[in-house]
Amino acid sequence: MIEADNLGKTFEDFTAVHDLSLNVPDGQLLALLGPNGAGKTTTVRMLGAILKPTQGRARVNGYDVVTQANQVRRSIGMLTEQPGLYLRMSGMEYLLFYGRLYGLPDDLIRRRGGELFARFSMAGEATRRLGQYSKGMRQKVGLIRSMLHDPTVLLLDEPTSAMDPESAKLVRDAIRELRDDRRTIVLCTHNLAEAESLADSIAIIKKGTIVVQDSTAVLKKQLLGQPQLEVRVDQVLNGEVKEIEGLVTVEWVREDTIRYRTANPDATNPALVRCLDSLGLGVISLHEVPQSLEDVYLQVIAE
Repeated sequence: MIEADNLGKTFEDFTAVHDLSLNVPDGQLLALLGPNGAGKTTTVRMLGAILKPTQGRARVNGYDVVTQANQVRRSIGMLTEQPGLYLRMSGMEYLLFYGRLYGLPDDLIRRRGGELFARFSMAGEATRRLGQYSKGMRQKVGLIRSMLHDPTVLLLDEPTSAMDPESAKLVRDAIRELRDDRRTIVLCTHNLAEAESLADSIAIIKKGTIVVQDSTAVLKKQLLGQPQLEVRVDQVLNGEVKEIEGLVTVEWVREDTIRYRTANPDATNPALVRCLDSLGLGVISLHEVPQSLEDVYLQVIAE
């Protein structure tokens, strides 16, 4: 549904994006991560046929972003970090304005708009001026506008920014439902927990190009190695456990707790427990130490 090959964008003597390639299959959500200035927003604007690439090519929903730009724009829903609301309009007037640009009849705009306002806990707010909305409410209206014409592809740039936790959860739930409904989504976010919970795949962009792309599980294994395990006992631990076959990178967290890695936990963990028991030590807990997408991201950005 979304493919880009060697995509690039140069502004005079500044290269914002170069040699960027990605592929997002039908019905999947790609989280595009990177520091400020890495090229995320420029990439999304090229995919949305707002900016014309200076190199490479991209197709969205089967349409070329340069030669078929109007078809691209009609087939996508796009939310930018600054959605550009007309603050003197009411919420419904704003949707009517944009819905008519898409050729939607007014009765359909009002019906869909009302359903979406209710979905985002804003029932009864459609007649208020946008200038009276909070920042979070304005962001939700921008998302409603992007969904109004029922697009198959969504390009979302920081959709939950400035939202309170309850509103952000509503938006995340809606994005999850859209993905489950076979929508194809590119999500730009600085919220790594949000990306990890929603995305089928992760792409990290650095200095204008994608440096890693895969599922969270694969990236964790590739970049962070085998999962780390932690065992805590009821007395002081000495060095005897280092002799157990299969234990690697043993490190003491406290005098009664160690962390270690093993390629074969099914064999190593029982051997460790038997060893501890033979030393007269009781196991209080043995568990895997969570590895987060944040660990992956920080490692990639630091390299």
